[in-house]
Amino acid sequence: MENMRDVRARFLLFLLAMLATAGCAQYHAKPLTRPAVEKAIAAIPPDELQARAQKLRHPMLPPVTVDFRRGLTPESAAVVAVIANPSLRSQRDRRALSSAQLLQAGLLPNPTLDFTLDPVTGGDTTGTVTAYNVGVSWEVTALITHQAKEAAARYQYKAIELDIAWQEWQIAQAAKKAVYDLVALRAQLQQAAAVDTRLSENAALIRRAVESHDRTVLESSAAEAAAQKAHGDFLIAQHDFRHQQLVLNQALGFPADADVRIAPEVALPSTLDLPPDRELIEGIDQRRLDLQGLRLGYESQEETLRATVLAQFPKITFGIHQARDNTNVQSTGFGVTVDLPVFDQNQGNIAIQGVTREQLFNEYTGRIIDSRAAAAQALADIRSGVEQIAATEQAVPALEQLVKTYELAMGERNLDVLSFYTAQNDLAQKRIDLLKLKQQLADNKVVLEIATGRYLPDPPAAGPATRPTTAEARR
Repeated sequence: MENMRDVRARFLLFLLAMLATAGCAQYHAKPLTRPAVEKAIAAIPPDELQARAQKLRHPMLPPVTVDFRRGLTPESAAVVAVIANPSLRSQRDRRALSSAQLLQAGLLPNPTLDFTLDPVTGGDTTGTVTAYNVGVSWEVTALITHQAKEAAARYQYKAIELDIAWQEWQIAQAAKKAVYDLVALRAQLQQAAAVDTRLSENAALIRRAVESHDRTVLESSAAEAAAQKAHGDFLIAQHDFRHQQLVLNQALGFPADADVRIAPEVALPSTLDLPPDRELIEGIDQRRLDLQGLRLGYESQEETLRATVLAQFPKITFGIHQARDNTNVQSTGFGVTVDLPVFDQNQGNIAIQGVTREQLFNEYTGRIIDSRAAAAQALADIRSGVEQIAATEQAVPALEQLVKTYELAMGERNLDVLSFYTAQNDLAQKRIDLLKLKQQLADNKVVLEIATGRYLPDPPAAGPATRPTTAEARR
């Protein structure tokens, strides 16, 4: 009979051991090898990018059609960047990590199995048996903090989802800005190339005229100086354009040598049609994903603090056990283990979580102040930019007429060549200034979108620039 009981006890232990290991996860190696890295950073094929762009659902980005053959628009570049930029992969891994933490927060602690075996090994063993003690216990106070911990993890998961969406929005806006900057620098390069070609040809003509004694050496020196300056400006513009191509490729997550085509209809704005200032600034905390995420993070911290306060309650472990001594006397009973909160009453953790909650509160209010200030500054910069563009657009025709007048006067020997080249340089610089102002206006629009958390459609690119602006810009 005793042997049968020993067999049953061992069989029970075996079943418990199998039950404990049945749900264990298995380890799978993932070595950091060069082929694995190259596969991870390989560019996504264009067809796949176009298909994934159609399926993209984002709280801030409108759906667009990506056509690489025609070229990217600022909006389609933003969507492509969200899909292809590799820096977002690690950000999205945070979602999986938070999901695992939410799963862990929902789990209760395992019960504890205690077993001892005490065989008789010597002395007067007459009538004795092998003694044993088996018991199961569980910390019942885990139920007190379980709900708060699970709620904290749930809020944190939602906060991380919003933070990831905000990071995607930031990357998308960087790609959008990179497209506008590339369009501006391409136009500046074209201007610089035209001036460089014209002044280089002009310098060659004057050199030949000097040889035939139709022009003076002073005129030739002035033409050479103007041509050299124009060529230097062309080289600078060429460098800036090539550098911006690399910036755009990086923002899109493309290889450095990728040839990215820009859609021909993309144009720099001369003005913007914006909602009233109050409409843009009010409700920022409801639109900006980072502020929404911070608010959920604060709720998570509230629950964490609540769980920490509840954890002051002394830990209580309840268990039942069955025992047999070596005289074959058997007993069944229960036991309770209670922590005595003499020294550690969780006061340190409560203080830490309380300060963390206060820090999150101050960070939330501070970011609201910063976002409103950034929106107001962007609006002021846009108003100023619109006014400067209008003034510059009015100045360009006057300079063009002045250059034509100077050119006729110089041909009749009624004007010195230095004045003519000065007027030409002023005209070229004014055209460059106009392009830079339009570029800055496009960049400020991106800044305003980020600051307000609101997508602002671009004005139509076709046709002449219209002048509907905000009421503040009209003033």
